[in-house]
Amino acid sequence: MPNTASRPLSLLDLAFVRPPETIADGIARSVRLAKTADKLGYTRIWFAEHHNMPNIASSATALLIQHVAAATQNVRVGSGGIMLPNHAPLMIAEQFGTLATLYPDRIDLGLGRAPGTDGPTMRALRRDGTEADRFQADVMELSGYLTGHSRIPGVNAYPGSGTDVPLYILGSSLFGAQLAAQLGLPYAFASHFAPQMLNQAAHIYREHFDATHSLLGPDAQPHFIAAANVIAHDDAEIAREQKTLAENAWIKNHLGRNRAITDEDVVMLRDHPAGQQVLSMLSRAAVGNQEEVVSWLDAFAEEVQADELMLVNLAPEEAVQHRTLELLAPSVSVSQHTRSQVA
Repeated sequence: MPNTASRPLSLLDLAFVRPPETIADGIARSVRLAKTADKLGYTRIWFAEHHNMPNIASSATALLIQHVAAATQNVRVGSGGIMLPNHAPLMIAEQFGTLATLYPDRIDLGLGRAPGTDGPTMRALRRDGTEADRFQADVMELSGYLTGHSRIPGVNAYPGSGTDVPLYILGSSLFGAQLAAQLGLPYAFASHFAPQMLNQAAHIYREHFDATHSLLGPDAQPHFIAAANVIAHDDAEIAREQKTLAENAWIKNHLGRNRAITDEDVVMLRDHPAGQQVLSMLSRAAVGNQEEVVSWLDAFAEEVQADELMLVNLAPEEAVQHRTLELLAPSVSVSQHTRSQVA
């Protein structure tokens, strides 16, 4: 049975730094995974902007995109996403215009409305939270810079102008679906950690997609990307063990921000309402052997009529992360069991 290849398969790399790794170790691991994805025919790999999180190495998102693009050949590399309220649209246009100049037709710009951090850090970024109110206007201004049709007379992005870097609206609520439909842009839903409104958002996006006023022109078509967590392995039990380890790490990260949580605490928290709430964030997850995961992904894509799947490689162990990519790769069949060489 061939792998699922009826729609593009892409990756969101959360750029985790896993103890006892250093940040340099975590970035190097992301590069190795990107090289495997590149070799196996994945469509794109995205990185997300987060701040003041010691276990995530993608805060300077454009720099990480450049580093990964330089280490790969064909896979598209982009943001999933840039938190636009943290930035002036002109500066993002210049950054991604530079990337598009260096790596033509390989750069994506996904845009989020959240700050990507907590209140104190947002203030350290010199933001007060009201910036999100002008998100739509900022997206339109950014689009103008990149298409060479600036909305600010006399102000242009160099580099950037005329690069036409593709824009994607990201979201985990109905707001993003409505805005993406209104602007006629592709839409990616963060169902890998916020699955509750996935189906409703998918419906609203398609129902209200407006090609007439699309920033892409009147021929624009809806493009809906749904995210899902995945762990695949030849031994399904190993995959399930990896999922448990990943869940435990999520509980530690989300419930242990202001206090130390031991492994024993995590075991108890799994059955506590707070722990259950954290685990519910990962409910859209395909875990098992190749046949199980491919079947789950096919059903998931049909359920929400996804045009593309954005996979989040949830396995803690790097060897399992690479094997997951191999088993689900668009260009590889079940009979091919080539394994990546993990440095």
